[in-house]
Amino acid sequence: MIQGVVSQRCEAILPLVIGGVSGRRQVVDAVIDTGFNGFLSLPSAIIAALDLPWNASDIVTLGDGSETLFDLYAATVIWDGQYREIDVAESETEPLIGMALLYGYRLQIDAVEGGIVRIEAL
Repeated sequence: MIQGVVSQRCEAILPLVIGGVSGRRQVVDAVIDTGFNGFLSLPSAIIAALDLPWNASDIVTLGDGSETLFDLYAATVIWDGQYREIDVAESETEPLIGMALLYGYRLQIDAVEGGIVRIEAL
């Protein structure tokens, strides 16, 4: 089971350990975004600090229907106690966890400030 907390801004937050091929690791608090179908988004500063290798570029449709080009980077995340290779989209927003990372898991949120966020394998 993975646990997080609901912030004062009513966002479901999970701490994630993210690393790259260089062996550098960083703990990042990421917001769960069920409207994002990727794995994880990170700002360029974190991608650079972890020295994540570029994988590809992809056109993505945003919530407002517009399309934009995202650079994708290779990363490793510790997810449910296991190392997992994922794609990270570069985006100058707060780190976001998408549905691809949550796939195969149950998400439960006690939707009050300080509430518990639980993620369990199905």
